[in-house]
Amino acid sequence: MNIALVGYGQMGKEIEKIAVSRGHNIGLIIDVNNIDDLNPEKLAGIDVAIEFSRPDSAFQNYMKCFEAKVPVVSGTTGWLDKKSEVYEACKNNDTGFFYASNFSLGVNLFFDLNKKLAKMMSRFDEYSVRMNEIHHTRKLDAPSGTGITLAEGVIENYPKLDSWKNDSVVAPNELSLTSERIGDVPGTHEVFYESSVDKITIIHEAYNRKGFATGAVIAAEFMAGKKGIFGMDDLLNISL
Repeated sequence: MNIALVGYGQMGKEIEKIAVSRGHNIGLIIDVNNIDDLNPEKLAGIDVAIEFSRPDSAFQNYMKCFEAKVPVVSGTTGWLDKKSEVYEACKNNDTGFFYASNFSLGVNLFFDLNKKLAKMMSRFDEYSVRMNEIHHTRKLDAPSGTGITLAEGVIENYPKLDSWKNDSVVAPNELSLTSERIGDVPGTHEVFYESSVDKITIIHEAYNRKGFATGAVIAAEFMAGKKGIFGMDDLLNISL
């Protein structure tokens, strides 16, 4: 495959290594210094674009790729307020879009475990639930996209809660989702169920970015030639 990398930070560089090791070609690299190169002429011959940029630039990057009929695989978070516009533009341009808040296989297994546990724990009023996520200091959005996905998974299966709040102090109907930004932490996500006598905790801790990068490249392989909206459930088929 001929891949465009849109965003060339630490994740973009890791994706490049994985893609090349799997026999793919990097036909275009877009970063802040050459954003004007994200155009139909430069995108000609590109099979799929892998987009890991910034929340404030992701939307326009998607639009430019869609206009060039290039499917997009994106792991950028913080743009979901425009999700309906992105999906509509993808469909109108008859191309493909694959979004995941996290491309790690382990995290996506964790998503399903989180839903399963929330459903089990919803029957026991003596337990309260809260969440915490930790990332590196360069991460711009808080909470993380992964944290939001986990929070939504709890709320879907825990009738006592109907929303989340990025704070340690919340109303009875709200899920507390706190965020920490420490050093170079790739990503740690914790869900706690606590009563007066004990605590149940599930944790996913990423050791490096390789798992995210590998998942993004596998998603790009999956998207080659596809049209429509896809996610990790379509790729992995791991829903419990």
